[in-house]
Amino acid sequence: MIAWSVFIPACFALNCAPGPNNMLAFSNAARLGAGPAMLGGLGRMPAFAFLILITILGLGAVLAASATAFTIIKFAGAIYLIYVGIQFWRKARELASMRSADVSMKALMRRDFTLAISNPKAIAIFTAFFPQFIDASEPAWSQLAAMGVVFLLLEIGAVLIYVIAGVLLRRALKSERIFVHLNRLVGGVLIASGGSMALSSR
Repeated sequence: MIAWSVFIPACFALNCAPGPNNMLAFSNAARLGAGPAMLGGLGRMPAFAFLILITILGLGAVLAASATAFTIIKFAGAIYLIYVGIQFWRKARELASMRSADVSMKALMRRDFTLAISNPKAIAIFTAFFPQFIDASEPAWSQLAAMGVVFLLLEIGAVLIYVIAGVLLRRALKSERIFVHLNRLVGGVLIASGGSMALSSR
């Protein structure tokens, strides 16, 4: 049986790490409010569900074992993170003055989805972290599926936490200049994440 008392807090810690998707949710909440940020943050769920599915099917382990496949995914993800980070930096002032009515919910969800699906760290979580909790006496696929469902539920909680943090910042700071700096901070984090990903070893 899965050790849920250990898995859930450890998994939630991973969910709440200040990665690209969570920083995007925080930034969206600070700029646009809770509703758009929460809906946009849910865009990562289909991406994670897909990655969990390929892990259950065994493809995740193949990708993790293949140096070439991993390198291709890693650099593609790094390039995209750096690209998004540069956009946040270049358009910091324009984004700071943007309101929820000016933004497409579909666009917010698509960006969150793309950040999630292009991040090889998600594959590493599902192929390296999940198996540590598998009970060898029970079918692996059902346990991976159960852990995947719990992961997605916890991920919604993580989105909510970052959205609340962003909304609190939005209420405390009304200056547009502050939001310009926030956008540049988020852009810097994304660029740094992409650079770190590109330079990291397997």
